[in-house]
Amino acid sequence: MMIDPATRKARMETLHEDALKRIVVMDGAGGTMVQTYGLTEADFRGERLKDHSHDLKGNNDILALTKPEIIREIHDGFLEAGADIIETNTFNGTTISQADYATEHLVPEINRVSAEIARAAADAMTAKTPDRPRYVMGSLGPTNRTASLSPDVNNPGFRNISFDELATAYAVQGRALLEGGCDILCVETIFDTLNAKAALFGLMELGDELGFEIPIMISGTITDLSGRNLSGQTMEAFWYSVRHAQPFAVGVNCSFGARELRPALADIARQADTLVVAFPNAGLPNEMGEYDVTPEQTAEFVAEWARDGLVNIVGGCCGTTPAHIKAIAEAVAGITPRSIATSTHELRLSGLEPFTATA
Repeated sequence: MMIDPATRKARMETLHEDALKRIVVMDGAGGTMVQTYGLTEADFRGERLKDHSHDLKGNNDILALTKPEIIREIHDGFLEAGADIIETNTFNGTTISQADYATEHLVPEINRVSAEIARAAADAMTAKTPDRPRYVMGSLGPTNRTASLSPDVNNPGFRNISFDELATAYAVQGRALLEGGCDILCVETIFDTLNAKAALFGLMELGDELGFEIPIMISGTITDLSGRNLSGQTMEAFWYSVRHAQPFAVGVNCSFGARELRPALADIARQADTLVVAFPNAGLPNEMGEYDVTPEQTAEFVAEWARDGLVNIVGGCCGTTPAHIKAIAEAVAGITPRSIATSTHELRLSGLEPFTATA
């Protein structure tokens, strides 16, 4: 059930206040946790989709409909580990991404049910500790298309997706996530800033239609060690590109791991006049597809960010388990969170690099 606007606003105000008093903890990686269950094609199909026309193995989002008990178990594990915020299992929950599996028609249900599963888990934990509410964040991944770059090296002007198609797909997903009970939505793992701007446009239009401002978190990812995303922007330029959306929080996630993510995080933390979030992966997968950065190592890096005043909200991305989140929560406990940067009235422009016009 969609949270009424007044309740949502009050909950977001509480979360904002908490993130200025203590470092708030998110959950870890849903997708790589699903992989630990060793599910088969039959598991992904379940009884409902046993005759579906396309293979479904690897479509983690569909598990909300075919194996909801596994998704609930993953949420419960992260909540027990100390997470204040859990994300829905909807990273590939747009019609664009689900088209690979011929399951576009299930997108509204996938997202709504995923949100309902997370909502039930969060509310159950809140009931145990009423003085510490838990929150549900709807995950909106980057899709498997890019609006800025051509997929055809012989035709650099070609695009296989449009801005309007992206905006519409994100609005459909966002609506269903809100209907399922999400407190906030997260446009995450952004590798193409134009994709993100389409998502923000779609969600802002959805908010106008629904009659309230949708709380949004924005998180980009870097794709090389120079600190740029795939569409070529530095993280400071990225912030200038999306700050018009007035996000609840902005930050970085995934990438190469916590050590390599720090410079990009510092760029955003220095400029953003809102909360800053960071959820790194446990390094890059090895040749066996496993993640080698331990909970203790991840927590050490994240605690360093916290001590240096770079973050308000932290968590984990690919390869991070409840053990990682437990270690992070313990490592940042008692550390004063980042103070929000003061906004100055200057003209800020963004191409691949940031530009600030000063008098």
